[in-house]
Amino acid sequence: MTPIQLELAHGAHNYAPLPVMVSHGEGAWVWDDEGHRYLDFLAGYSALNFGHRHPALVEAARRQLERITLTSRAFHHDLLGPFCAELAALAGKEMVLPMNTGAEAVETALKAARRWGYEVKGVPRDQATVIVMEGNFHGRTISIVSFSDDETARSGYGPYTPGFRTVPYGDVAALADAVDDSTVAVLLEPVQGEAGVILPPEGYLTDVRHLCDARGLLMIADEIQSGLGRTGRTFACDHEGVTPDVYVLGKALGGGIVPLSAVVADRDVLGVFTPGSHGSTFGGNPLAVAVGREVVRLLATGEPQCLAAGHEAALRSGLAALVGHGVEAVRVRGSWAGVDLEPALGSGRQLCEALASRGVLAKDTHGSSIRVSPPLVISDADLAWGLEQLAASVDALLQGRVSPGPPPPDFP
Repeated sequence: MTPIQLELAHGAHNYAPLPVMVSHGEGAWVWDDEGHRYLDFLAGYSALNFGHRHPALVEAARRQLERITLTSRAFHHDLLGPFCAELAALAGKEMVLPMNTGAEAVETALKAARRWGYEVKGVPRDQATVIVMEGNFHGRTISIVSFSDDETARSGYGPYTPGFRTVPYGDVAALADAVDDSTVAVLLEPVQGEAGVILPPEGYLTDVRHLCDARGLLMIADEIQSGLGRTGRTFACDHEGVTPDVYVLGKALGGGIVPLSAVVADRDVLGVFTPGSHGSTFGGNPLAVAVGREVVRLLATGEPQCLAAGHEAALRSGLAALVGHGVEAVRVRGSWAGVDLEPALGSGRQLCEALASRGVLAKDTHGSSIRVSPPLVISDADLAWGLEQLAASVDALLQGRVSPGPPPPDFP
């Protein structure tokens, strides 16, 4: 049996991947097991912001593999303190609580918010509520899907965790109306990635910040996909000059090599945790934070953010030309775009299949939409080539034909 057949026979079917067997990668490109090359227009949902096998990140992991990989948090190790200090400085905060996955970090932030609500704000025990947004995606744990409105992610997992109120994304008046004496926090994505790169109305994040200040609430920004350079700034909140009380980080923090996430906040928030009240065996392990320190070092130079900002004009011009020609709408921020096909034309999955036949890998989301999120290290020429293939794939759907395109250009 082939590897794909073995996966279909013995792996749980919780994903429906494109039939491409990726074997290895370099920068913005991957190869399949037959040697065919594909341009990566997904970048692991932003986990691969720095590309596949970035030399500095691979070297950091290699060095640490030769020393020690895991101690558990039962002991100190020599990298955790420096990592926490460096990430806190990057975010302009005082404390860091490292975890592994993005969902773990969101759960950690929710626990911190509830405990803060009881111990600092004075909300009666077990009555704390958190306001969340329609169209949100924060992970797939029981508590998180409890406040999801994506029925595919939610259905069949009840009973659901109480304590959450949902309001329309971008509607600050609805948010204000939902606040009462039990509210401890507002959880939002500065850009809704899984929903299709949905941008908030201008000034919305600023208004949320002001509301949280006025009503004594924590503003929690889930920057797992939008943060660490993706939007052309270190954090997507930076586009409005807003600093949340809590950053939730993940994906790119592990450099596409290891799972690494973190909650970053000041001492008055994260200080509510005491020994034994929260933890993770692998959270903050030496191998992960060795890579994470190198990620922070790369971001501290500002170069990844500049690369992403530089891609925005090319994405805007290349995608705007498709609107009215098979594409209904596009949204762009930095090196990140949402593309909505005209629904009658086909599904996002069909567009991704057409793209794959032309040597580009992307991911659909919510019906007729796809996301474009290449590694930030992609060259201008490769980005232009990928957009050409996207235009050709849309045209193929318009013409009712999907056929292989020309081979990708030679890797430099």
